[in-house]
Amino acid sequence: MKTITALVFENYETLDLFGPIEVFGSLKEYYRVQFASLAGGVVKNHHGVELLTNNTDNLLFGTDILLIVGGQGTRQLVEDKLFLEVLKKLSENAQWVLSVCTGSALLAKSGLLEGKQATSNKRSWQWVISQSNQVNWIQEARWVIDDKFYTSSGVSAGIDMTLGFIADRHDLETARKIAKEIEYNWQENSQIDNFWDVF
Repeated sequence: MKTITALVFENYETLDLFGPIEVFGSLKEYYRVQFASLAGGVVKNHHGVELLTNNTDNLLFGTDILLIVGGQGTRQLVEDKLFLEVLKKLSENAQWVLSVCTGSALLAKSGLLEGKQATSNKRSWQWVISQSNQVNWIQEARWVIDDKFYTSSGVSAGIDMTLGFIADRHDLETARKIAKEIEYNWQENSQIDNFWDVF
């Protein structure tokens, strides 16, 4: 069984987190989730959703898949050296790293995406790409894969990316079955992004 460590922080974006968790939760025999934050305890996002987390020094399981989400909280965290150090350590030890929305800004700021292709939220595009000029930023993409890094566009794109990850790790029919079960119109082609130029 693979362990997904979802790294969260104050003012994370709700769907960035729970969209992918819904998808992974459809395959409970393969994946389990642990929620982590730097300090542990209750983390609250901008919608007022409270989430109980373990601190990153006392995780119950090792991290196979790191999920890093976005949201307004990323604006402060790009300047938080301790957070970026923890993010880098978790990422380097993980088999796969999945980021949603402006989570890729945190990966970029930590240096993990240097020389790699990546994408992010189009509404925050200029801010995200300003975090590193060493990343090959792909603007017209629903999600991008480079080595062990999967990066997605904004918010609901995390669901598309996670279904893509499931298709890659399992098979296309499994991903389509999950999309059908959650009544989600999956954009299967990662290169089709209807939002890349609308903001």
